[in-house]
Amino acid sequence: MLNNRNAYSQLIKAEAQKLGFLFCGIAKAEFLEQEAPRLESWLQKGMHGEMAYMENYFDKRLDPRLLVDGAKSVISLGLNYYSDHQQSDPNAPKISKYAFGADYHTVIKDKLKQLLAVINEQIGEVGGRAFVDSAPVLDKAWAKKAGLGWIGKNSNLISKKTGSFFFLAELIVDIELEYDIEPTADHCGTCTRCIDACPTEAIVAPQVVNGSRCISYLTIELKNEIPAEFKGKMDGWMFGCDICQDVCPWNKFSLLHQEQSFAPHPELLGMNTADWNDITEDVFRKVFKNSAVKRTKFDGLTRNISFLKKI
Repeated sequence: MLNNRNAYSQLIKAEAQKLGFLFCGIAKAEFLEQEAPRLESWLQKGMHGEMAYMENYFDKRLDPRLLVDGAKSVISLGLNYYSDHQQSDPNAPKISKYAFGADYHTVIKDKLKQLLAVINEQIGEVGGRAFVDSAPVLDKAWAKKAGLGWIGKNSNLISKKTGSFFFLAELIVDIELEYDIEPTADHCGTCTRCIDACPTEAIVAPQVVNGSRCISYLTIELKNEIPAEFKGKMDGWMFGCDICQDVCPWNKFSLLHQEQSFAPHPELLGMNTADWNDITEDVFRKVFKNSAVKRTKFDGLTRNISFLKKI
């Protein structure tokens, strides 16, 4: 049994690496004082659109101790999903890289369970919960606090070593650990490529994204019809969007992921424009059986494809 904070932390980081995580950082579980006014302002301005759930659990979003009894530490982890695979038809409706393979929620949750099991085995009985983009946790704020990167002008966490094509996840645990207290400086400088490239002008200020204008929101979160003002501005995206990351200079350092679960479905990349326009519910179920694309459902995806068609 290990019995000191530094040893605990080194064990956790070593196991995270074995499980394929790109990085792992640890921060003290406490109230996110700097994030409170930002979140409140963002919500008051209605930038969350139809994502009403963002209004819920305001206090819990800012304080992990309200999510996990006795929480002492927030372990932030990143899992790479960068791929150089491309859809064969350059004119076909586009899917974000993160959705090429299996649903990341399932893949990461499984890894976090394994990590928590090792922690309990090696350290002792540790209370904790795993979070993957499905609970009121401000993952980018915690990753920044753990020194894993800075929040870019596109509001994504950016790492100087590996860019921004990675998922974030957390383990909130009830033991004290050695905390990474070296914040990463902002290295965006005067660059505004992400702001300039966004076709819907969703990035309204550095680090502020109007979610209700973001193509990812419009193609996934929005359940009603896509507003007519975005006709001709979607740049061909039918699920998600990679524009603000594709143009970011730091992503020249992105590494190809090694996660087999994220390999594209054999039929996905070969589908051309006609295949997408004529997609049936059976094909949708087959191609996206274990995919995050299921979130938008068949009706949502066909709505998006129809919206992309020229008038």
